[in-house]
Amino acid sequence: MAINKVLIANRGEIALRIHRACHEMGIKTVAVHSTADSDAMHVRLADEAICIGPPPATDSYLNIPNIISAAEIAHADAIHPGYGFLSENARFAEIVELHNIIWIGPKPEHIRTMGDKVEAKRTAARLGLPLVPGSDGPVEGIEEARAVAAETGYPLIVKAASGGGGRGMKVVAGASELESQIMQARSEAKNAFGDDTVYIEKYLGDPRHIEFQIFGDGNGNAIHLGERDCSLQRRHQKVLEEAPSPVVSAEERDRMGTIVAKAMAEMGYRGAGTIEFLYENGEFYFIEMNTRLQVEHPVTEMITGMDLVREQIRVAEGHPLSCSQDQIKFQGHAIECRINAEDPQNFTPSPGTVKGFHAPGGMHVRVDSGLYVGYKVPPYYDSMIAKLIVYGSTRERCIMRLRRALEEFVIEGMKTTIPLHQKLIGDPEFQAGDYTIKWLEEWLANEA
Repeated sequence: MAINKVLIANRGEIALRIHRACHEMGIKTVAVHSTADSDAMHVRLADEAICIGPPPATDSYLNIPNIISAAEIAHADAIHPGYGFLSENARFAEIVELHNIIWIGPKPEHIRTMGDKVEAKRTAARLGLPLVPGSDGPVEGIEEARAVAAETGYPLIVKAASGGGGRGMKVVAGASELESQIMQARSEAKNAFGDDTVYIEKYLGDPRHIEFQIFGDGNGNAIHLGERDCSLQRRHQKVLEEAPSPVVSAEERDRMGTIVAKAMAEMGYRGAGTIEFLYENGEFYFIEMNTRLQVEHPVTEMITGMDLVREQIRVAEGHPLSCSQDQIKFQGHAIECRINAEDPQNFTPSPGTVKGFHAPGGMHVRVDSGLYVGYKVPPYYDSMIAKLIVYGSTRERCIMRLRRALEEFVIEGMKTTIPLHQKLIGDPEFQAGDYTIKWLEEWLANEA
């Protein structure tokens, strides 16, 4: 079924990204926005704009009745949720489809399955994905936890089944800490997610965070688009991503890519998704799946030449995948820097009015941002205000181009993390690709 008008249930750079893909396909767009975002770039550019509530996300971007009402008022054929907000809310996806509106995303049952981390692990095991050793499911009591710990060995990590962002996660160094750390993890999980279910995994000492981009047509066909290295994180939040990973060989990429694509084909998965792994000593361990587009999807687009948002829309219309696995060619290297409105020293938010703005340009330089001079960055949402994505024929050339692009990038009127990225990419260990998920926080501590 052809889509003629898409409601974009998001804000900021991703809403603008979706709008651009739609217009390139001849599809009209409807922007929904809070009162704080009435002057946002995607609102200005969309064919229609509808206010869905006051600034708090719970009253606007997370307000399902208001979003559905906006879609009906605008006669939108489809809804694209972007990432964050309602993008992995299975109930929202179901409600969209119940209103005979096309959901540009995975099947609701897959969102629900992979959103529950315990169920996701069970499903991954069934589909043949390699798992971190640990409990088969939720750990109910302390005796069960001790039995799992005895089999898994210390150190181990207790994780909230409904968790994210590092909340409800506790590392246990030895048996004497087990009970107290489980109680703390349960308490955190209950407060943050309303669910105190926890499970246990072997704690990997110093792994990398590697994720594979996959795409399915919903009819048993799936491909992979290679891996991204997302190991540079602060407090479990990604700061810089690159593709391909500096440490994954072509043979490993083919082997793991084949495994994840086969798993998604067997699942009947539809649309874009990301399988996330910890990688240590040449082994991959499944940690979770994101049933949506990722913030860092542009680095994959750079090295494959595929427009992932366009592909999402095509699959939602019922088309088969636009290419087969053997047509995917990985060329060159791409790096993405997340630019936040934050103090680069202490990371405190720094919203404000944009007094000067110059985006870097030149060959293979891309900036995804809704900023313009005079725009007021609101204090109510995520602090990311731009993404700088750079491509080079080699990783070394990519880093050189990135250095030049960061030098050109001007955002005046607030503090940003541009100086942090400039320092980071100048570090010899980063330039050598020699980093893990612990590296950035240790580096920041040394820089302080």
